[in-house]
Amino acid sequence: MKILGLDVGSKTIGVAVSDALGWTAQGLTTIQWNEQDITSADTKLAEIIAEHEIGKAIIGLPKNMNGSIGERGEASQRYAAHMEEVHNIETVLWDERLTTVAAERVLLEADMSRKKRKKVIDKMAAIMILQGYLDRK
Repeated sequence: MKILGLDVGSKTIGVAVSDALGWTAQGLTTIQWNEQDITSADTKLAEIIAEHEIGKAIIGLPKNMNGSIGERGEASQRYAAHMEEVHNIETVLWDERLTTVAAERVLLEADMSRKKRKKVIDKMAAIMILQGYLDRK
């Protein structure tokens, strides 16, 4: 069973997928979506879930530094419930504090231009979320 990693933002969803053994996370894509229409990414995600035979989704849960759940965290919780209902797969919320910052640092160290970083930052964050989960497993 492969596992999906998602970094859900207000305009994009970074997507990563594990290998069949659940050891490594690879970046797949970034999906443009409209947070006001929670169903706007359903078709693309359904295609990915079917193509990669996904059995579980790890969704980044952005907590505040003090551990509390803010507005973005609540949005991730809503999206996780939506994923379970619509796609009928188990979801796990994963603490993603500082993953976007870490992803940005990796891309800066790779000397990637700002324009290119903007295109891949969400996918990189999804990789870090999923790999963190796989490493803990």
